[in-house]
Formats: sequence, C-alpha cells, structure tokens
Amino acid sequence: MISLHMQVLQPSSVNHCLPTRYGVESCSSMAELKQHHSFFIKLGLSTNNDAMGRIIKFCSLSSNGNFPYAVRVFCTTPNPDVFIYNTIMKGYLQNHLPRNCILLYSLMLEESLVPNSFTFPSVIRACCVDNAIKEGKQVHAHVVKFGFGADSVSQNNLIYMYANFKSLDEARMVFDKMPVRDVVSWTTLITGYSQWGFTDDAFNVFELMPEKNSVSWNAMIASCVQSNRFQEAFALFNKMEEEKVELNKFVAASILTACTGLGALEQGKWIHKHIEKTGIELDTKLASTIIDMYCKCGCPEKAFEVFSKLPEKGVSSWNSMIGGLAMHGKGEDAIKLFRDMEKEMIPPDYITFVNLLSACAHSGLVEEGQYFFHYMINVHDIEPKKEHYGCMVDLLARAGMLEEARNIIDNMPMSPDASILGALLGACKIHHNVELGQKIGKMVIDLEPGNSGRYVTLANIYANAGRWEDVANIRKLMNDRGVKKEPGFSIIEMDGVMNEFIAGEMAHPRPDHVQAQAIYAKAEEMLESIRLAGYVPCTDAVLHDLVEEERENPLFYHSEKLAVAYGLLRTKQGETLRITKNLRICRDCHQAIKLISKVFDRGIIIRDRNRFHHFSNGDCSCRDYW
Repeated sequence: MISLHMQVLQPSSVNHCLPTRYGVESCSSMAELKQHHSFFIKLGLSTNNDAMGRIIKFCSLSSNGNFPYAVRVFCTTPNPDVFIYNTIMKGYLQNHLPRNCILLYSLMLEESLVPNSFTFPSVIRACCVDNAIKEGKQVHAHVVKFGFGADSVSQNNLIYMYANFKSLDEARMVFDKMPVRDVVSWTTLITGYSQWGFTDDAFNVFELMPEKNSVSWNAMIASCVQSNRFQEAFALFNKMEEEKVELNKFVAASILTACTGLGALEQGKWIHKHIEKTGIELDTKLASTIIDMYCKCGCPEKAFEVFSKLPEKGVSSWNSMIGGLAMHGKGEDAIKLFRDMEKEMIPPDYITFVNLLSACAHSGLVEEGQYFFHYMINVHDIEPKKEHYGCMVDLLARAGMLEEARNIIDNMPMSPDASILGALLGACKIHHNVELGQKIGKMVIDLEPGNSGRYVTLANIYANAGRWEDVANIRKLMNDRGVKKEPGFSIIEMDGVMNEFIAGEMAHPRPDHVQAQAIYAKAEEMLESIRLAGYVPCTDAVLHDLVEEERENPLFYHSEKLAVAYGLLRTKQGETLRITKNLRICRDCHQAIKLISKVFDRGIIIRDRNRFHHFSNGDCSCRDYW
C-alpha cells in the first residue's frame, strides 16, 4: 500500500488552461516528459490536477513512460482527483501489481472520492488477477451502490470476474440482471463457461445470442476445441461460413487446431489457402498453429515448407517444427534443426528441450538424449521440469535401460506423475519385466484410478507371464471401481469428410453410401491377400480380453484395419491413406499394415496416441521402435 497522508479533496481555486504547444501527449521519451514537468513546476502547476494528470498518464500508460516516476509524482500531488487515481490504478494493473491497485482503490474511498465508470474495470480486473474473491464481491457491491448497475463495461467485467473465480452462477446472475447486453456480455459469459469445460452451457448461451460476430463464433468454436469436440467445431465453422461471417486469424487458429485433433488434412489445407488468399495476418501464433497442423496431419514436409518461408521465426515456430519432427521419428533432423536455431541466435526455452528430448526418445538416440539433457542445464541454464524427466525416462525405458530409467524417477526433485510412471510401465510390458511392472503398475493405478489404460497395461504384463489369477484380480478391480475400457476408434479423411471406425462395430454408415458389409468384405480380402505374403496374426496381442481392443474376432476388426479397408475401397494404387487412431497401434496391426502397404501399393500414414507411422512398400518409418 502506498504510504501517503492525503487531505480530503477541495475544489481548486485556480483553473489553469494549459497551452497546447506544451502538450505532454506529444512526448516521445522520458527526457522530453521531464522537460514538460519542469516547465509545469516553474508555472506553479505542481498542485494542478490537470497538469499532473497529464504527466502521470504519460508515465503510467505510454510505452515510452516510466511507471515508478508516475507513482512519485502521484505521491507529491496534494489532492489527486479521480482521474489521477484511475490512471495509477490502471498503471498498477498493467505492471502486474494487482494488490497495489486494490489497495489504492481502498485509499481513494478513504479520501472521500467517488468512483466513476472508469474506476471499476481496473479494480475488478485486479481482483481477478489477484484472485481476491472477497474484495471482488465488495467491489461488486460498490458498483451497485454508486449507481453503475446499468453500466455495461462494469457489468461485463463483473461477469468476467465471477467466471474467473469459477462462480458461474454469480456470473449468470449478473448477466441476467443487465438491462442491456452487448456482444461483449454474451461472449464473456460463453468464454466463462468454456474455460471450465461447460461447453453445453456455453452453446445454450451462444444459441440465444441475438447478434453474433467473429469474436463470439471464435469463442464457441474454441470451446468445442478445448473439450476435444472437434466434429462440433467443424459444424459451427460450416454454419459460420454459411452466415458469411468473416474468417479472422483467431477463428482460423481455432479451426486449425480442430483439424489437428482429427487429422483433417484437407480441411486444414483449405484454411491455410484461405489465410494466404485473404491476406490474414500470419503472426507467430497462427504460423505455429499451421506448422503444428501439417505435422500432426502427417505432412512434415509441408510443415517445413511453411516454416522455411516465414520472414521471422519466433521460438514457438522453431518449437513446433522440432516437435513435429519428433513425433514423426525424425530425431536426427530435429537435432539438426535445433543446431540451426542456435546459429540463428534464437534462445531455446524449456519447450524446445522437451521436443528435442522427445525426438531422441522416439528415435532411440540414447546418447544424444543424455547429452542434450545436460546441455540444457549447463549451457542454457534451464532447470529440468517434469516434462524433461519424463522424456528421459521414456528414452531410457524404450531402449530397455529400465533400471537407469527407474533411477531417474527415484532421484527427481519432484514426485513423478502418472505420465512419467506410465512410460516406464509401458516399457516393462515391451521388455517383459514383470517385477518392476507390477510395482510401477500399482503406483500409476493409484495415481489415475479412472484411467483404463493403466489397468490394461498391467493386466497384459501379467498375461504375458501367464499369471492369470493376477489378470482376474485386475479385471475385478476395474469392475469394482466402475472403470470402463476406452474403445478403440480410427478416423480416415476422404474428400474432406471425416469417417470414424470403432473396433468391432458392425454399423458404419458412410456419407458416400459405402455399406458396412462392403467394408468388412474388403477387410477379409485384405487379410487373405497379406496371408499369402507371409502374414501370421500376432496372437500375443490378445492374450486376455483386457487388451486395448476387443478380442472377439480379435485382430481382424481393429479400428485401423477397418479404416484401411475403407481407404482401399476409395483409392487407387499409389495413393496415400491418412488415419488417426486414439490408442497405441498394436503389434499385429503394425505388422499387417506394413504388408498391406506393399501388397496393395498404398502409402499409409497412421497417427496413434504416441507418434506417427509412415508405412510404405512393406516398411515403417518407426523401424519397429515405438
């Protein structure tokens, strides 16, 4: 709180008119500002609120100002008015000092000054940033008390504040009591519901909006994207297009993220072309989103083309490209790009090294990963976070160095989370380490008791060892806790339409009228053809019915096989199928699809939960390391 004894404001006896030629607004530096300040003092205006208000405003809010100087001037002004208080409060907020803003508001009230409509937005926002719930409610009472219950700016800020506190009922109450609601009111409430995952409530408000603009459309589309409801995001975007709402960079970024989530390459390409055609500003965030979309839709070459053409590359663009190479198993290329980043004198951040270490893990580059972990600490002075330790555990565990991975977990300065332990658990399954797998499995299930994948992995470790009683106990534990297996599904894009297949599901109606029977018949033909090429089902994937996809007619109807069969019906030799899968691809499907790519002469790109697999002519880009 400012230590300052203030007198009650008295009307000024002198009303000075400041010559425009001495206007502070024209200053371009603090040196000029100080000349004006000296001139005002010589004129005897050091106690004049109009003159000092101009000085304080420049120092507080101008990019060329100096906020501590503004505070010093404020402290020497005997009777600052509401304008000056508002300016300093806004300055505190902009300088990330929300508590000072709240205390200054309290001091203003003590000095018997009456707030105006410009006072409350800063104070309310300060309560949000400071998470000052009690003070925020008091400020709400003041808004009403001082007669600003109908002021839309103050009310909109109150909606934002309550939403920020997750007090959504109070936010809705403020909204409902507003005599006049503008687009900001509606959009703020929609965003409030969205940020806490109440997408249906957000959509209900959105549907009631009398007038929608690009901001409100983006808020609703972003809400669907944040909730992984990508199909609904596409439906909203299509409706937005029908209503001729202009696409801006924010909507473009949101819908590109939806394309990324579904692997909708054709949709993503269309958005990218529209951005280029209409001249939408390609800022760092949007550029990174485009790069990320191409990488996660299976086109790292196109992503690199976009990256290379950027006139200015921010750290987020470098990170997106390095991360994209990582998920495609291009570890050496990721390391080379990191070296190029250093040559360009772009300082890497902690995300850069998460992506770089992930690239090493996916490519089995153990020595390189260990080198860059220490390089990050010793050269760039970046303290390792959980994500970095998780990458190192994954790197070592994948390579069969289970004890070394466990040592990292034991010596971490923080407690390992479920993802770190899960990486080690998965490696125990791959390398058939039952003893360690049992210990880690129990730990990770305790951390994530509702995650079916953890039970499945431990059950398969037991099943591989023939410990059927332990498998049965895992099944019973799942049943007792009501944990359901996550169903396997795969999505393949054809002509811009997303087609979803569920493991073992017989009903697959297609917009192009391809019937389920035809798809299953193609799957049978496909598997018979690769049998002649040497395919033998990998039965260790179905040792027990707790595996990731159902055992009934177990291997034939995994979702990616159905998606591939559909793709074969719709494409010609030499074309590429692009499939997104929600689970890790099993060994049987991996082996089968390698042979399918050769026998049927197709490129097949599958993005599973962990990484990309590029199948071509009987081989996979992962080199059977995933």
